Amino acid sequence: MKKVIYPGTFDPVTNGHIDVVRRAIELFDEVIVTVAQNPSKTCLFSTEERVEMLKESLKDFNNVSVDSFDGLVVDHAKEVGAIGIIRGLRAVSDFEYEFQMALMNRKLNDDLRTIFLMPHEKYTYLNSTIIRNLAAFKSDVSDFVTPFVAKKLKEKFDY
Repeated sequence: MKKVIYPGTFDPVTNGHIDVVRRAIELFDEVIVTVAQNPSKTCLFSTEERVEMLKESLKDFNNVSVDSFDGLVVDHAKEVGAIGIIRGLRAVSDFEYEFQMALMNRKLNDDLRTIFLMPHEKYTYLNSTIIRNLAAFKSDVSDFVTPFVAKKLKEKFDY
């Protein structure tokens, strides 16, 4: 059974993230979407809220689970028995950072593979920061996130 993890902050989860999950489940037996607790980022939503949004957004996928971790991705991957790490690439600008991380992860655990997946082209401009900024200005984000996530953003920004 080939199991992979798809780590990220998912603050919030977008349709682009969901598209990457959809692509990953076509290739692997199990995908664990895992919320990273990144000390260098200040998140709008708590870890618990991000897990809740992911679980609701991915509830129709049979071979997908959601968890969270605090620490190194390679350690978490080993802990859950994953053979690889899924990373989404939207544009060339993502590649340099992701490539550096993939090389470091390989150095830390040579048995773990990084698999780069590109979302559908209609999501290449989409990221969580843009969604948070739109929501902060009370803009409609329903084309970019699930209805549940849109509701959570409205609650967070009180509109």
